[in-house]
Amino acid sequence: MILEYGMKMRMTAVALMLMTAAMTFGQSKVYMTKEITPESLVRIYKALGVEAQGRVAVKISTGESGNTHYLKPTFIRNLVDEVNGTIVECNTAYGGSRQDPKKHWETIHEHGFDSIFAVDLMDEFGEIRIPVKDRKHLKYDIVGEHLANYDFMINLAHFKGHAMGGFGGVLKNASIGVASTAGKAYIHSHGVTSKTPECWNYTGPQDSFLESMAAAAQAVHNYFRGKVIYINVMNNMSVDCDCDGHPAKPQLKDMGIVASLDPVAVDQACLDMVFNYQGKPGDDNKPLIQRINRQHGTYITDYAEQIGLGSKKYVLINIDE
Repeated sequence: MILEYGMKMRMTAVALMLMTAAMTFGQSKVYMTKEITPESLVRIYKALGVEAQGRVAVKISTGESGNTHYLKPTFIRNLVDEVNGTIVECNTAYGGSRQDPKKHWETIHEHGFDSIFAVDLMDEFGEIRIPVKDRKHLKYDIVGEHLANYDFMINLAHFKGHAMGGFGGVLKNASIGVASTAGKAYIHSHGVTSKTPECWNYTGPQDSFLESMAAAAQAVHNYFRGKVIYINVMNNMSVDCDCDGHPAKPQLKDMGIVASLDPVAVDQACLDMVFNYQGKPGDDNKPLIQRINRQHGTYITDYAEQIGLGSKKYVLINIDE
C-alpha cells in the first residue's frame, strides 16, 4: 500500500540548532579523523555536537553477498549502541542477493548484522511516497514505509566508487539507499518508471540520473526536517560499490572518517581528498578518479548545492589535532 505523507516545513528549535552547528562564516563544518576504529567513529559523531534523539535509524549498506568491503558490524557497533539505533535498509532493484526480502535477510544474517543489532528492512511490507522539493524529474520519492517509524537518521555511508553514479557516499545512501525497489527504479529512470526490469531498458542523460539522486536525497533530508547526521567512512575504496558481489581490489589506501550535518559538504570533502591526493605505486587514486569522471559523478554535489540541499564550501576540522 502506498500512502502520501505531507510534511510541515517549519523552523523548529532542533532545526535551528542543527543549522547553527553546521555552519561557520557561511561554510559548512566538516569533521575528519584519520583513525578508522569503532572508538573514532563515536568520537566523530560526538564532535558534531548534535545528539541523535528519539527513534534513531542508522542507514547503512549491508553489502551484496560475496562482498567484503561493506562497513562491518563490529566496526559500527559502538556507534549504534551509543545512539540506541536500528540498522535500516531497503531492497535493491537488480537481480542479486538483496532484491528479494527473503534473500536480503539471508545476506543480512550472512554478514552478521542481525546477530548484533535490531535490523529493519524498511520496504519489506510496503512503501510510501514522500514529497520532493525539486520536481525537475521526480514527482515524489518512493521509500520504505517504515521510514515513518523514525525521528532521526544517521546516514552512515561507505565512500567508494560506483558503476552508475561514479561514486557512492552519503547522497547516494540517502537517495538510492532509502528508496524502495520501486523507488530505486524511479530514480534510475529519472522519473519515467517505477517498475523493474523496465527501468533498466530506459537510457537517458547521465546528469538526469544524478539530478534525480540529489532530489531524492533532499526529500529524505527534508522529511526528517534536517535531523540527520552524515558520515562517510573512507576505507576499502574500490572502484566498485558494496552492491557488487565481486568488487575490484581497492588500489587507494584508507583515508579516514569524514562527518558533517551537511551532506553536500561531506561528499565534496571526500571527493576533494581523493582528487587532490598525491598517489604513488601501491596507493593509487587514479582508478577511482577515472571511475568518478567516467560517470560525471562530481556533478551530484554541484546539483545538490544548486537545489539548496547543502554547500560545497566547507571548513575541514581535524579532530585528531
